Amino acid sequence: MTRLKLHAGSQLVEFALLMPLLLIVMFGAIDFSLGLYDKAVVTNASREGARAGIVATVPRPDQAAIATVVQSYCQNYLINFNGAAAPVVVVSGAGGASGDPLMVHVQYFYSYAIVSRLVPSLGSLNLSSTTVMRLE
Repeated sequence: MTRLKLHAGSQLVEFALLMPLLLIVMFGAIDFSLGLYDKAVVTNASREGARAGIVATVPRPDQAAIATVVQSYCQNYLINFNGAAAPVVVVSGAGGASGDPLMVHVQYFYSYAIVSRLVPSLGSLNLSSTTVMRLE
């Protein structure tokens, strides 16, 4: 027998062994990128909420109005495939006097779209951001 005939199926076996690992790495990179994007959205949502709360208007926005701004921003820009719950928004200092701090904290649990099905122990990623600004 020639050497070529002895190794005829080895490439197929090597491919079959490495393919699951390559898929996990590829889909892991995609899922991680989506998680980083959602982290940026959560950070921007907390900034938008704080900015909406500190602007000098009469009457000043209350906690519910600021939370609505954050929820709206997240609804428009967050990417989720699993129907994740809406982010939790905590606002403190709304409606205070000029110069008082306003804090907007946003917390969102990003669940991996594909990798969590391949590696069940991953669960979800806790994304949170806090923005503190002074009232105008």
